[in-house]
Amino acid sequence: MELIEKYFPQLSDEQREQFAKLDALYHEWNEKINVISRKDIDNLYEHHVLHSLAIAKMVNFRPGTQILDFGTGGGFPGVPLAILFPECEFKLIDGTGKKIRVAQEVSNAIGLKNCHPEHLRGEEEKGKYDFVVSRAVMPLPDLVKIVRKNIGKEQRNALPNGVICLKGGDLQAETQPYRRIVMTQALSEWFSEEWFKEKYCIYLPL
Repeated sequence: MELIEKYFPQLSDEQREQFAKLDALYHEWNEKINVISRKDIDNLYEHHVLHSLAIAKMVNFRPGTQILDFGTGGGFPGVPLAILFPECEFKLIDGTGKKIRVAQEVSNAIGLKNCHPEHLRGEEEKGKYDFVVSRAVMPLPDLVKIVRKNIGKEQRNALPNGVICLKGGDLQAETQPYRRIVMTQALSEWFSEEWFKEKYCIYLPL
């Protein structure tokens, strides 16, 4: 929890409380439905919560922004972002029903009103959003093919509508088709912890 406050010191008491509850909730649900690897669950705040919040360093979503979390798994990056941006709306989708159940139960337990998990494949999602966010779900060109239809035309933010992905490793092949417009940010420039080396936030306007 100290890690979250280190990089996001302006949290309200309610946000602090919501972030603080995630540890016990994810430990409890991970025992029933494995959404985070057993050896990684103890690194929840660094590897999952703070990692998700890197998207907030790329763009400070304005109130009223509509965001689709594509392939959310147990609720990342959607749940941490929904806590951080209570005046924005988040729809979380995943093709695996039991993972979505974890995201739903966690959201309910901390009283998130702006977080809407649904068991749905990306191809079936018909809604329009300002941004689509994801964590290493699939190669960027494959993701863009599926979600291009979901990007709305109305602009609300400093960054034009598009896709924001969290990824690691060598991204040259994935970003090559979009080299003129893609923005790649090393997470190590935002977060000093060793784990964030070789991890990136990619923004692609669509």
